[in-house]
Amino acid sequence: MKKYEPLNFSGLNTYSVHDRFSKVTVDNFGKPLAPGSTLKQFIESLPDQLLGIDFPELVDRLSQSHKNNRPIMVGMGAHVIKVGLNPILIDLMERGIITSIALNGAGIVHDTEIAMVGRTSEEVSDVLGSGAFGAAKETGEVVNAAINQGAAKGMGLGEAMGAYLLAQDFPHNNVSLLATAKRLEIPLTVHVAVGTDIVHLHPSADGAAIGQTSHHDFRLFCSMVADLEGGAYLNFGSAVLMPEVFLKALTVARNLGHTVNKFTTANFDFIRHYRTITNVVNRPTMSGGKGYNLIGHHELMIPLLAAALVDALQD
Repeated sequence: MKKYEPLNFSGLNTYSVHDRFSKVTVDNFGKPLAPGSTLKQFIESLPDQLLGIDFPELVDRLSQSHKNNRPIMVGMGAHVIKVGLNPILIDLMERGIITSIALNGAGIVHDTEIAMVGRTSEEVSDVLGSGAFGAAKETGEVVNAAINQGAAKGMGLGEAMGAYLLAQDFPHNNVSLLATAKRLEIPLTVHVAVGTDIVHLHPSADGAAIGQTSHHDFRLFCSMVADLEGGAYLNFGSAVLMPEVFLKALTVARNLGHTVNKFTTANFDFIRHYRTITNVVNRPTMSGGKGYNLIGHHELMIPLLAAALVDALQD
């Protein structure tokens, strides 16, 4: 067997660090903030590295889209609702900054419970063993009644839910995305995967009505994506369903001859996912737009984005 000796480094070729390109300099460093600093000063104090570059750039692109009267669409998972961000999103809706919202089926469950009773999100481990998970009577009845009535009227699922909540005059409609969207006449679409949501377990669920109203919303979502040139699509916390829906809608829009090439996308989530990177950040923007991936807790990152965007639009 060959015997090895430690390699002699004495002949190693070196160069001067003064002549080498370096990715980080002291000019890139962050700056400490003085007490009482403004949000704008905080943004300007960030290190000129990674998200310290991307976050302000994203805020600027979103503000330009809004100033140019271009859409800012939001697709989101239900966790965003569960961590208490409805008031933040509603403020952006009322300011005309968010022009549409797309939810998955879980989103309407949690939003409806918030509207009805001001609380949501059961402890699954406490009720799963007994088969009681998802069996809340009022939740199933209200959501399915809204969908069934909407189908009979030829409405989309999101609009049907919002109209039903407003008609019932629930005590917390003011913090409901569904009710607010209907009140403001902002398109809110719902994209359902049958069997994923607790309301599908209830006897009042009508598969035909769910399919009809959700497919109506998919076609409406496609129409909005077809008008996305110069605008932005933000994915908040949906790891699979909304990224897939968005990519299919973009395909439909381009197939039908709509120009949707130069726009901004951003994914906000607390871990990295394959579909969000490929279907939201990378693939859709290959024709001239730009995508961003921001990792962090929703309850911190989304309020920061909202505050920074509102602040930027004051200039």
